[in-house]
Parts: sequence; C-alpha cells; structure tokens
Amino acid sequence: MATLEVLNIHTHATLQMAAPTSGDRHFVQVVLDEIESAGAHFPILFCKNAETGDFYAGAMLGLKPGENLVRDEPDGEPASRLHDVVREGFYIAEDAIAIDPEHSRFAVGGGSPVFETDGDATPALRSVQRALGQLHAGVTRTNAFIARLLALKLAEPIDLSFSFDDGERLSVEGLYTISRDALAELDDGVVLELFRSGDLERIHSVIASLQHIRRLARLRNDRVAAG
Repeated sequence: MATLEVLNIHTHATLQMAAPTSGDRHFVQVVLDEIESAGAHFPILFCKNAETGDFYAGAMLGLKPGENLVRDEPDGEPASRLHDVVREGFYIAEDAIAIDPEHSRFAVGGGSPVFETDGDATPALRSVQRALGQLHAGVTRTNAFIARLLALKLAEPIDLSFSFDDGERLSVEGLYTISRDALAELDDGVVLELFRSGDLERIHSVIASLQHIRRLARLRNDRVAAG
C-alpha cells in the first residue's frame, strides 16, 4: 500500500511531475460529468468494485488489464484528460492533498514543477486540484445515477467475446451496460423524470458509446497483424 505524504511547499518545493497519461490502464473510473464527453471516444461501462461489490462507471481503453489500445492513437489525448488520469499520484487526505512520492509520475526529469517559486500552485498542480475536486464531488452524484439505473432494472451484463486474426479468443467478463429493451419498457412518467433530471441524455450517451467497442477490437487486431 502506498505511503502518502501531505503536499506542502516546505517538503516538496522542488517536486516535478510528468504530464498525465493513461499509460497501460485499460479501464478508468469516470464520474457523472464525464459520461457524455468520455462516451464520445470510449465505451462507458459499469463494473463492480472487487472489495465492496458496489458498481462504478468507467471508460474502457483496452480489452484486458495492462493493455491500453488508445494511448498512441488520436484518442490518447482525451484519455489523458479523464479526471482519474489527471490526478494520478495525488489523493485527497481529509482537507489536504497528499501524494504518493513513489509514484512513477514523480520519477521524472524535466517535468512540470508542482509549486511556483513563491509557493503558489503551478498550472499543472491547479489542473490536478480541479480533477480531484471534480472526482470527489462527482462520486456521490454518480452513485445516485447508478442506484437509479439499478432500481429501474436498467443495468444488464454485457457479453464481450472476440476472435483475432492470430487465433486468440478473448472474453471480457464482469461488465454491465444499460438495457435498451428495459429502457423502452419504462412508463412514460418515469421517462419524463429521467429526461428532466438529465439522466436520460446520460443513458443514451452510455448506450451510444458501445459503438467504440468494435473500434477497440479493430485496433487490437491491427496490432496483432503488425506483429
């Protein structure tokens, strides 16, 4: 487990950090205000936390752990802007920001400084602060959105099975999406409530984002073909 240090000018005056990158992450947690923008580039799916069993939303960047298929593609830039990517290495500790000093993001030369010479936050740190704040504030709203989906029985498991040109077969399990059929069966009053709350637009964004799964599979197959 990481040993965290509270970020402060006295201890970390010369600390530098690398620019955010999605690295080898294949599934990045997103919050409610990211669903529409992230869904324009990546599949948005739901997964259960292995420790708590609670659902959370995430942007899929690859088809298996350790395999990021978009990092070197045009979509690598929007992936690097996801809140949970921007804040990597930084955490909220009560009312302060803490860092994991052993995180690879800080093991760089020529990165961006964290503090200005006068002790103020640099633009890079302010970007991290915004991401942390949006994540922290967004989790509660996202949990409420997911709870609404579950209460309306809109969440369903998604079957993801692929065959690649090198003969590999890959099945991705444990992911959920929103059922088009269950959505179509909702009472008009419920649909109106979802529309007025903005959740209906988010639901359609999640459903529309599934088109990107085929693109991920194509990117992976192209890599296989290229050797």
